[in-house]
Amino acid sequence: MTKVLIGPAPLDGIDAEFKKTLLAAGFELIYPKLGRQMVESDLRKMLPGIRAALAGSEPYTRSVLNDFPDLKVIARVGVGFDAVDVPAATDQGVVVTITPGTNQDSVAEHTFMLLLSLARQLVRQHQLTQAGAWPRNANVPVRGRTLGIAGLGRIGKAVALRGLAFGMRVIAHEPMPDPIFIAQHSIQLLPLKDVFRESDFLSLHVPMSETSKHMINRETIGWMKPTAYLINTSRGGLVNEADLHDALKANRIAGAGLDVFEQEPPDKNNPLLQLENVILTAHTAGVDTKSRDDMALSAAQAVVDLSQGKWPKEKIVNPEARAKFAW
Repeated sequence: MTKVLIGPAPLDGIDAEFKKTLLAAGFELIYPKLGRQMVESDLRKMLPGIRAALAGSEPYTRSVLNDFPDLKVIARVGVGFDAVDVPAATDQGVVVTITPGTNQDSVAEHTFMLLLSLARQLVRQHQLTQAGAWPRNANVPVRGRTLGIAGLGRIGKAVALRGLAFGMRVIAHEPMPDPIFIAQHSIQLLPLKDVFRESDFLSLHVPMSETSKHMINRETIGWMKPTAYLINTSRGGLVNEADLHDALKANRIAGAGLDVFEQEPPDKNNPLLQLENVILTAHTAGVDTKSRDDMALSAAQAVVDLSQGKWPKEKIVNPEARAKFAW
């Protein structure tokens, strides 16, 4: 029986449609049973005999792909694929897929949870009230304020709609904009530097790449208002954490909401974990119960399709792999 590795820990132990889809197609499901994200050493222990993988953020490096040539499909349960060495996968004839259109609303809701929590000092209010104080200070409104969005793809659009619903002015930077969406919702497109300068709340929704790495750094933070808040629910590598820590500690910006980190989980000594003007979550923005199930089903269906000679092109990251792909 052909084996499929189910990498993401949130999928372990749930009886969802993705599982039924794979079992109905005759696959054997293999779970790491770790209760956490796999690191490379874990992944190497799990990959012998595996033909396809539903992948979380575990590292499919060139070395891993070279050492396990039986692997033919890496189906990301999500839309990011920076944990996969895509050129190496293409060289090996390994098809990499994503699940477009499945988690943008979950990420957008989480983004606004962080935004509102920062504006209303939710954590501090909770802690003080729990301790017996009664902190009735005036907080920051979001209505009438400027929401800046770096990256106006599916997720950025979902965030923009929520900003508009809260009465915010929405500005954005997007190299390949959707003119219909922008015109319909009166969103102002600006150069990235102007988005940074004008935003009261700056939310990152760009993919991780060599050009976007550390787009938040000492210089770009310097463009921001001292009253501005940064929210990152995209990828940790977009932020130079040392520069952000220094800026937050010196109150050069007002605060940050971070769902992602350069190292995940972050080291317990990461100084960002010690700051009071930061709200932290554990890379959970894209994973509510609905998006989890939708992403897993989409990834599972991609594996089934590829195993049956179909080509789900809307999901495939590296169509060049088709020349070498053989199930």
